[in-house]
Amino acid sequence: MDQHKTALIVGANGVIGGNLARHLETLNDWSVIGLSRRGGQSTGKIRHISVDLLDPTDCLNKLADLTGVTHIFHAAYQERPTFAALVAPNLAMLVNTVTTIEKVARNLAHVSLMQGYKVYGAHLGPFKTPAREDEDNHMPPEFNMDQQAFLQKQQQGKSWTWSALRPSVVIGTATGNPMNLAMVIGLYAAMSKELGLPLRFPGKPGAYDTLLEMTDAGLLARATVWAATHPQCANQAFNITNGDLFRWNEMWPKIARFFDMETAAPLPMSLHGVMADKAALWQTMKEKYGLADHPYEAVSSWGFGDAVFSWNYDFFADGSKARRLGFHGYVQTDEMFLSVFREMRAQRIIP
Repeated sequence: MDQHKTALIVGANGVIGGNLARHLETLNDWSVIGLSRRGGQSTGKIRHISVDLLDPTDCLNKLADLTGVTHIFHAAYQERPTFAALVAPNLAMLVNTVTTIEKVARNLAHVSLMQGYKVYGAHLGPFKTPAREDEDNHMPPEFNMDQQAFLQKQQQGKSWTWSALRPSVVIGTATGNPMNLAMVIGLYAAMSKELGLPLRFPGKPGAYDTLLEMTDAGLLARATVWAATHPQCANQAFNITNGDLFRWNEMWPKIARFFDMETAAPLPMSLHGVMADKAALWQTMKEKYGLADHPYEAVSSWGFGDAVFSWNYDFFADGSKARRLGFHGYVQTDEMFLSVFREMRAQRIIP
């Protein structure tokens, strides 16, 4: 029987952290501690702790008794208005967590870091595709690179190891998350339908036809645990994707059919702008369809949608390294989208 392990999930209420927690709940040899700013209700195998990870003193006070932690899974993220401003808070959360747990958890075995394609400069414009884990770094600022550099230096001479997971856009359900494309598409479709409109792709010219990929949150959870528990994965980074590629010009009609909608020609628009006045419509829809009482700002991630729909260049990475080392998970992307929309309906997030 495998030795019991204790996971500390940093950012446990997000799409990534929440799905990771649910996956670990299904495994008999794990217990889970979730960290977040707003905390949560501890149930079953999951204990939630509310902590300000930007405050070293609060970290020490709240985490000092976590002596049994064996694995840190860092999936926390704080949004800021500029790339430079992202560095300090997102690096500080990782540093404060790792340095605090190192002091108290003698059996710490692994630190898992969640990254993304910003490592490859994907947020700056067209980048080399397929991107591979050994690509050269680009001009900073970039907090993902700073976080990895911290882990590499901190791990030297230690018994614990690290891994870095690099998914594409992560698709899953979670409210209050600033980077949730499924919520963007689901709300945009539901509101368009309510207004009697066709489902128009709102992205930049060219984005409708480019080649890209996504990462299912459940698949990512399985890959994250795999990388954290297999010795051949120690101290390395891995691209984790569904395993297929798509273009919006094929995916968009499938999404429209799910919502029983017609499509129309793409029309570039800023969702952040055109959806800013839709809180009243959302309130009306909640009452009309008996939806869960989430505030509009908790379910709308329009700025993130604008970013994704602006990619008028190919956006994908090479996921073969993980397969070569033993992870063979695969998810069909069109089925993933439809499954997440069904889950959103079951949770009464959309009608």
